[in-house]
Amino acid sequence: MSSHRKRLIDDEPSRSTSGKRQQHSSPSPSRRPSFPSYLDIPNLPPKIRLLCEILATSTSIESSLNDFGIRISANDVEEVLKLSYSYPAAAVKFFRWSGPRLHHQHSPYSWNLVIDILGKNLLFDAMWDAVASMKSEGLLSVATYASIFSSFAAASRPADAIAAFESLLHKHGIPQDTTALNSLLSALCREGFTLAALEFIRRSRLGIPLDSDSYAILLEGFENERNYRSARELFDEMILGIGWDPSNVPAYDSFLNIVLCHDGGGLYESLKWLAKLTEKRCFPGIKFIGKAIDECVKLNDERTAILLWNSLVGRNGCLPNTELCNSMISLYCNLNQLDAAYRFFDDMVFYGAFPDARTYNLMLPLLINNKKLNEVHLLLNEMVKNEFVPSSVICDATMKLLLDSGDWEIALKVWKIMIENGIAGEQIGNLLIARLWYGNQLPEACKYAEDMIDKGIKLQSSTLSKLRRGLQPLGKSHIYDNILSKWKKVSSDQVL
Repeated sequence: MSSHRKRLIDDEPSRSTSGKRQQHSSPSPSRRPSFPSYLDIPNLPPKIRLLCEILATSTSIESSLNDFGIRISANDVEEVLKLSYSYPAAAVKFFRWSGPRLHHQHSPYSWNLVIDILGKNLLFDAMWDAVASMKSEGLLSVATYASIFSSFAAASRPADAIAAFESLLHKHGIPQDTTALNSLLSALCREGFTLAALEFIRRSRLGIPLDSDSYAILLEGFENERNYRSARELFDEMILGIGWDPSNVPAYDSFLNIVLCHDGGGLYESLKWLAKLTEKRCFPGIKFIGKAIDECVKLNDERTAILLWNSLVGRNGCLPNTELCNSMISLYCNLNQLDAAYRFFDDMVFYGAFPDARTYNLMLPLLINNKKLNEVHLLLNEMVKNEFVPSSVICDATMKLLLDSGDWEIALKVWKIMIENGIAGEQIGNLLIARLWYGNQLPEACKYAEDMIDKGIKLQSSTLSKLRRGLQPLGKSHIYDNILSKWKKVSSDQVL
């Protein structure tokens, strides 16, 4: 690799403590991100896994890489770097080692990964050296600086991120336009520095215009920080600056969420703002709809929930997801309106949403309370086929309902589901045997009693007594003796 690239990083780097443009202390270790590891990736190609392992474990990176004689491509370098954030020195050595093997034609993405690895590990001096090398190669881009902004913001150094932005044009020839500004805003707002971002915009003399994305980023930042006052001022500035824009859904979504969560606002205040937006043919996104309907569920406010659903779902491509459908189902379950809940349940697939475990766990108690035995069984079967495990509470309630009604056939099918999913318990198992005995289903009672013992489910002595009283008058004491023998053996094994 040519000499100007050798300054990328020292062999044993240390983190910057007084590095270039540093004005804030480094974050505490608890703020450090959790980096992806090659150990967490299933089915990783063997070559990539081997290279990652060398970087993670070898004390002599170049020698180990040479010993294996691995042929690499630009794509291989990218994949290895993405999984080597925890080993910055090794990652850069690998990057330098691979240069000659790629005819010094590293991809811009590989360079940006190196910048990101160094920045995320607080190696800011080395990061700027790498930036200088990139500049000499003519590879610097807004994406490079987006990484730099992100690293400084993640390190709780917003002033350094802003200083990096201010150096874009005169030091590195990158235009200070709205796209670059939005990269800075995104990095700052993501880490909780929305006010710092807004203050920079207001005092800046660069004259960079804000677009709808700029306002959406800032409003989302204030949403995350629950800063109603600043969001309210910014919203007014946005309307004055770019007007009402129906395509600016993320900004409206964040603003309405801020109003919804504000102590002085709440659901009905957000609905007033929604009415104002609607007059301008502007609408929020799925996030606000979901949170607002969740508030309706807490208040059992069916009318407002339906109003929100009918007025917003389907607009601007806003189709309900599983979570939103679950909220509506939850509302009707609370109101014990089975038909309405079933309507939303059945309509989910038409929106491209599919039931999850919560959907079934909402619907099943409603069906149980309304004694819809066949529907309970069908829904349990569907739930299991979709690889969701029903809760033991729901299955216990289902079994009690079925046994009380004498529906042995469905009860035994539900019991099978419980056995297969490891949620069959002692209480319901003994109740099943007792009810089969009461219902003159003695052969079935004996069969399932033996099965319970085999599965390690405790058979109570009172249940055994019922079986004995049923079998002895029929001259079938030997069946009872066999069950009792199994029971004693299992009991003695458990004691041992």
